[in-house]
Amino acid sequence: MHRRRFLQAAAALAATAAALVHFTPAAAADKRIILIAGRPSHPPGMHEFRAGCLLFQKALASVPGIRVDVYDGGWPSKEAGGVRVDDNSVFEGADAVFIYADGGKGHPAIQGERLALLRDLAGRGVGLGFAHYAVEVPAGVPGDAMHAFIGGFYEHLYSVNPMWTPSFEKLPDHPVTRGVEPFATHDEWYFNMRWAPQGALRVTPLLVATPSDEVRRGPYVHPRGPYDHIVADSGRAETMMWVAERPDGGRGFGFTGGHTHRNWGDPNQRRILLNALLWIAKVEVPQGGVRDTITPDDLTRNLDKKPEKK
Repeated sequence: MHRRRFLQAAAALAATAAALVHFTPAAAADKRIILIAGRPSHPPGMHEFRAGCLLFQKALASVPGIRVDVYDGGWPSKEAGGVRVDDNSVFEGADAVFIYADGGKGHPAIQGERLALLRDLAGRGVGLGFAHYAVEVPAGVPGDAMHAFIGGFYEHLYSVNPMWTPSFEKLPDHPVTRGVEPFATHDEWYFNMRWAPQGALRVTPLLVATPSDEVRRGPYVHPRGPYDHIVADSGRAETMMWVAERPDGGRGFGFTGGHTHRNWGDPNQRRILLNALLWIAKVEVPQGGVRDTITPDDLTRNLDKKPEKK
């Protein structure tokens, strides 16, 4: 009888221990990354925010210890009283938030009380990342917030957005550049960002190239330019991607490319963005960078239904 009770107790203890071993490490390791995709805009193959975010989600699926959630339509929402309203509860437990969307006055992050929400998240150490048009906000309160979040932003009539092919030949030694080789893609690469005052936070340029005089003279996508101050800076190297470390320990990044969806097929452009998502979530970036299983067919999936350009 005593032997049977001993064996039963031992089995129960072993089962409990096994459950704890299975549960505890997973709970401790989990990091949550939220990707916010903007509403459809531009002709097919351009500003494919939803398809891009779903591509990043798939690419990160093999990284252990993280969870990646995608919300499209510009902001997480839910139905209440027959209408769609913001669902900010989804940000609870987030370690990083990435926004890939149209910007300017219509930027999803500056509508209503959303900017205050992002300030609160940043204050809690949540990483923030912005790509392409989403790095543009109006000067003033939104611009000041971007300075605090990521160290710089695109300012209308100060920054420029030409279609060109910068050659990223030298990459600094940083976790976000792990496994990234020199590359060049033809895209709407913005430059001449409005940077935060020196010393406000630590900003590290990652993708840097020197526009030719022809690129500086334009035309830019909008307005077509040229701008005298851009032409006057002939020969100056420009930053197209950067990372920032905030005084509170939080992290952020800005990436100005991403207009043309097919460029995510370049493994180096894709890898530096994926690495950045891990880095702002404070996940250790693999020594060789994120290695994914993305194929050319994946680039054709989840594209927005848009009328063909005539």
